[in-house]
Amino acid sequence: MDILLEWGYAGLFLSALLAGSVIPFSSEVVMVGLVHMGLSPTLCILSATVGNTLGGMTCYYIGRLGRVDWVEKYLKVKREKVERMQKFLQGKGALMAFFTFLPFVGEAIAIALGFMRSNLWLTTISMFVGKMLRYIFMMLALQGIISLV
Repeated sequence: MDILLEWGYAGLFLSALLAGSVIPFSSEVVMVGLVHMGLSPTLCILSATVGNTLGGMTCYYIGRLGRVDWVEKYLKVKREKVERMQKFLQGKGALMAFFTFLPFVGEAIAIALGFMRSNLWLTTISMFVGKMLRYIFMMLALQGIISLV
């Protein structure tokens, strides 16, 4: 964690990239540390959002490969979870990528959208917006502007 703080925005980007994929990691902790160290909240939000979106898109591309066995083996996401998510997403499309910021189901949404070969640009933009809004709300809560409780 300390090395990520030492790397500043690049460390935040890396932590958000990991957190956006299926690797359990908290980029929010790194973001809080960097803001308390005096880094720009706006640049922290941007760095975290780009990293987290790229992490989420790795899940999308893994799903796009269509290898359920890889998803189960390497990503530890059960076939049933992906299939349930595909059924839920049927007819809703790429805009549902907005919700990939959600814990526990975000990765499954991205993987299912990849399996379904949803529109790449709409998926990416929807994912980016959802993740950015999450980081904005977290930053506002950190600064005491809003309360999440």
